[in-house]
Order: sequence, then structure tokens, then C-alpha cells
Amino acid sequence: MVGVASWAISVYYAYQRTWKPFNPILGETYEMVNHGGITFIAEQVSHHPPMSAGHAENAHFTYDVTSKLKTKFLGNSLDVYPVGRTRVTLKRDGVLLDLVPPPTKVNNLIFGRTWVDSPGEMIMTNLTTGDKVVLYFQPCGWFGAGRYEVDGYVYNASEEPKLLMTGKWNESMSYQPCDLEGEPLPGTELKESLSYLSHYCAKWVAAGLACHNHMMVWRLAGSPENDKFQYTYFAHKINSFETAPKKMLASDSRLRPDRYALEKGDLSKAGAEKSSLEERQRTEKRQREANGHQFRSRWFDLTDEITPTPWGDLEVYQYNGKYAEHRFSLDSSVSTGEYDVRSIEFNPWQFGNLTAE
Repeated sequence: MVGVASWAISVYYAYQRTWKPFNPILGETYEMVNHGGITFIAEQVSHHPPMSAGHAENAHFTYDVTSKLKTKFLGNSLDVYPVGRTRVTLKRDGVLLDLVPPPTKVNNLIFGRTWVDSPGEMIMTNLTTGDKVVLYFQPCGWFGAGRYEVDGYVYNASEEPKLLMTGKWNESMSYQPCDLEGEPLPGTELKESLSYLSHYCAKWVAAGLACHNHMMVWRLAGSPENDKFQYTYFAHKINSFETAPKKMLASDSRLRPDRYALEKGDLSKAGAEKSSLEERQRTEKRQREANGHQFRSRWFDLTDEITPTPWGDLEVYQYNGKYAEHRFSLDSSVSTGEYDVRSIEFNPWQFGNLTAE
């Protein structure tokens, strides 16, 4: 539970980037194939309201998410509520984990330096055993007091605290055994995170196994200095065509002309391309509605399940397995010559062949 909760916290480092991302186009995808043994597919399944679905898998776990955001504009700030569902299944033991993240607040949207905070509770529940982790993200106080700090406990099924966890969501997390009052056990100490998870220990943690050599949790990896995009090394890697799969989907985010222009530093072209894509999306919607068609996501199916969240009910999308079949078919086919993925034109559009879909 400590390892999985720390994994969930690790994404918050990216929240320090305050640049507004491109809005995904309906039908846009992102795929990652066999990256350290992990395959991942995500798809924008709805435009109004904006919703995405994702699925990742390796030999040890599966990861499934339906993502939907609810926002509240407060003048100079914006509250963002994660009306979504994130679940991880550990294959070896069949353990099912459910994550409820805290809300996020974007401050100084109009005046002042924009910054992001995520005050509130993160709850990771083991739906199989009843164990859970409850972590509290401290709100930022005056002059930055308390910012980034995270504290909480790992509880057993009887809701008794067993481990305390503490750290900062932009640095590291540590843990320590505790008594029923939540106080550290005598003779114990905080287990410090190392600078990185080794390749094999990362697999063991993902599989729910202990890495006995180091008793590690998580520590932020290094990032490029003075990077104009404020990306980590990993973010640069997954955005690169160098890591793109052969014959990747034409709907893949890497192929967006506005994203590529921005990467090259051509802000004028990036803005023009962004406007062009959004206008084409509106045109396709009008054509689709005029012909009585409905958009249907390709890799995820809308289920009948409605799951409650602290911020409203959520319609759940489920991975349908078709991407694995698609990728297997491509990888099994015989190809000759070099294939430049940059030559693929970005194409998430469905109108015109909806009947075939």
C-alpha cells in the first residue's frame, strides 16, 4: 500500500507546470508500447463534457482510468474536482486498488504569479482486503508555509493505523511503523526514499512485493535544468517520436501539428494550427449531427455502470481489448523498408466512415 500510494503521489510534481495544455481533440489517442514492459493506450472519449479513458498493463498489473473534470471559477482562481475513477489490479494476488485523489486549486489566474495547490485527502483503498491509505495534502499557508507537505496513515481493514507516511509531493515520501494512536513505534525510524527505484525493485513494488534491500518508497528523479517546457526526462521521452511505436495510430497526440510547432518554438504556427484543429472538430460535429451519427470511442466502451465520487456521479468507460488485437496484428505483419512515423498526418476524425467503425 505504501508503494502504490507513493506512485499516486509522484504525478503531482508535474502540477508545478502552470502552462495550459492543449485541449484533446475528440478521438485523439496516445499509445506507448512495451516501455519497460508496459503498454498504455488513452483516448479522448467525450468532448462535452471532456472525458478521457486510459488502460495500461504489464506482466504484474493493469491500470484503468476514466477521467472527467469538474471546475468552479472563482474570479482569480479555479477549483478543479477530479470526477474520475482510477483502479489498479495486481495480477499475482488479484488485488484491486481504488484511488480517490484530492481536488486541485489553480491560484492567480488573472493577477499575480499562477501556482497550483492540491489541498485535501487522497484515499487509496484495497477493495479486496479492506486496507487503505489516507493521506492529507496540506494547504499552502502564508509565505508558502506547509506547501507540498503530505501526511497520513496506512490502515488495516479494522481501520487501525499501522504505518505513518510523511513527505512532500514534489520531493519524496517516507514511512514508519506506528502504534494504534498513530505515534511512531519506539526503536523505529523513517525509511528514507532512495534517489531512484531500480529496474527490478520497481517491478517488485508494482507486483505488490517488498524490496528488502532498501525498504524504499519514492524520491523525485532528476530533471533537466532550465528546461523551457519544465518537463522531466521521462516527459521528454514519451513525447518524442523516438519512443513512438511503428505504424502508430494517426490519432496519436505526438502527431498534432500544433504540438509539434510549439516544440520547435514556432508559437505563431502553433496557435494557427490549434485554431485549425478546433474549427475542424466543430465542422465534423455539425456534419455528424446533420447525418444522425454519434461519436463512438474506438478502444473503450461506455458501460452501464455509474459510480459515485465525492464530486458527482461518473459514467465509466471500460477498455475493450481491441487495441491489443490491433497492435498484435501490426506487429505480426511483414514490413519492408524504413517507416517514418513523422509522415503520418494527424487524423482523429471519424465522420465519413462511421458505419465501418
